[in-house]
Amino acid sequence: MRVNNPSQRRPVIESVTFGLGYTAVLIWSGSALVASFSGGEANPYWPAIPHLRTDTLGVICFGIAIVTLSVSRYLQLRRQAGEPPEQRQEPAPRAPGVMAVQAIADTAVVLGTALVIYLSLNAFTHPFTLRLQLTHLWPWPTEGTVRVIGLGVVLVATAIRRYLKASASPRGATSPRGDCPPGTNASHSLWPAWP
Repeated sequence: MRVNNPSQRRPVIESVTFGLGYTAVLIWSGSALVASFSGGEANPYWPAIPHLRTDTLGVICFGIAIVTLSVSRYLQLRRQAGEPPEQRQEPAPRAPGVMAVQAIADTAVVLGTALVIYLSLNAFTHPFTLRLQLTHLWPWPTEGTVRVIGLGVVLVATAIRRYLKASASPRGATSPRGDCPPGTNASHSLWPAWP
C-alpha cells in the first residue's frame, strides 16, 4: 500500500499503532495468565527465542502498549477534531496538549484497570507473592505496591477523563472554549470509545 499524501499517513499510523498496542496487550495478558495460574513465567514465551522469558516479554509489551495506545488515541482525537461538527463522535476540538492528556488518561484507565485485575487475581491465587518483587528485572516494587499504584493511576486518570468530558464544548460548537451546558454532553461513559 502506497501512502504519499501526508493526510493519508496519519490514519495508517493511527491504525498501525493501535494494532501494535492491541497485540501488546494480548501478549501481556497471556503472560499475566501464565504467571497467575501456572508458575511458568520463567519459561520462554516462544521456543524459537529460548532466552526471552514469558514475564520479561510481558513487561516489555505492557510498556509498548502504554506508548502505542496513547499515540493511537491521540491521533484518533486529532482526526475526529477535523471532522465536520455533525459527524463528530467526540465534543468540539480542543488544543493538542489537552488531547494528549485525554489520550494518556484513556489509556491509563484501560491498562491500569487490567493491571489491578491481574494483581488482584494473583492475590487470590497465591497471596504470598504480594510481598515479592513484581519482576525479576528490578528489585522494587512489590506486586502489592504496584497494585496500589495501579489503583491510584486509575483514580487520577478516571477523574481527568471525567473532567475533560464534563468541561468539553458540545459537539456542534465552533469554539473549543467554555463549559458544556447541563444536559448537552451525554457522553460520559467510563470506557473510551475504541476503536
